[in-house]
Amino acid sequence: MSVMLRVVLDQLVTATHPDLATASRELARALVQARPSGCEVGAIVPAGAAELDVPGLGEVRRMAMGRRELAAAWQLGVTAGAGGGLIHSPTLLAPLVRHDRVNDHDQTVVTLWHLRPWEHPDEVPRALQSWAKAMLKRVRRHADAVVVPTHAMAERLAELTDLGGRIRVIAGAAPAGFAVPTDAVGRRRTMTLPEALMVLIGDASPSSGLAAGFRAIAASGADLPIVVLDARDGEEPAIVELAQAAGIGEHRVHVRPGLDAADRAAILDAAAIVLAPGRRSGFPWRVVEAMALGVPVVAAASADHREVIFEGGRVVGDGADDAEALGDAAADALSSIAGLERLAVLAGDRGRAFSWREAADRVWQLHADL
Repeated sequence: MSVMLRVVLDQLVTATHPDLATASRELARALVQARPSGCEVGAIVPAGAAELDVPGLGEVRRMAMGRRELAAAWQLGVTAGAGGGLIHSPTLLAPLVRHDRVNDHDQTVVTLWHLRPWEHPDEVPRALQSWAKAMLKRVRRHADAVVVPTHAMAERLAELTDLGGRIRVIAGAAPAGFAVPTDAVGRRRTMTLPEALMVLIGDASPSSGLAAGFRAIAASGADLPIVVLDARDGEEPAIVELAQAAGIGEHRVHVRPGLDAADRAAILDAAAIVLAPGRRSGFPWRVVEAMALGVPVVAAASADHREVIFEGGRVVGDGADDAEALGDAAADALSSIAGLERLAVLAGDRGRAFSWREAADRVWQLHADL
């Protein structure tokens, strides 16, 4: 008799965030590739699911409700139709109810990629904040394990709620096959971007650190065009204002929200350096993508950046004046070709440490240990 691990793939039906959709798809694909002998991978999806882009899936269990209704129902513990067995969610959405892991072999594992609803509640819509907090209460009562991407985030989550040693650390990765596309030059032209630039990571929320990032670029003396990745649609005017407040002209700032992986890779291909000024608790997706392509990285010294980047880039600042430290580090890196090349090599070496196949192997081991 085969063992079925069913993955909650709501993000492949109705994505609430592109990174969550990518993580769900990539992990599900890797779980299929890494499945042990006698094991299968199935899916739990909301109503309205089209063809799932995960070759090799076994049973696909389609719920009677759409994603929004399903999220509301599962928040209240109404999980009819979800069934038992081994359930793994790449997000916080899961059918969390009382179950018997010992006698019935039921398991439910969830994943948290960031802690914004708890650390920066004013930057999260009230409905999402309430839902996340309610789900974490259900996690505390009913989850068999909670996966987070860094040890730093595990420590912070343990401070927020008592999970009794159920936290496990499994990092994410860049999308499988993430590489510079053959039409990178054409893609940059379509996006009206230059062939030499620097990348700044963040959105208009204060916790993303863009204000400090722009001040750092101004202090560095670099005159390259700046492409902002990770902004949300509609934030362009606010981000340009942050740049202008730092003394950077509007003509230098290119805000590009909502890009797919190939477009992001095309932009990173032209980047002399990537600056990550944020200090949020969470997995730094764009930093990992930059390292995967061997792009030099300078980042604010958050606990997650220190852990993820390690020796793959420059991690600087003390929180009091990140702009000055980031600016000095960027200026130093950009001052010589040899310095940039060294940082590029370090980034590429570190980037190879992250893979979805390794993540899948660890997920299978986690469920085996449970």
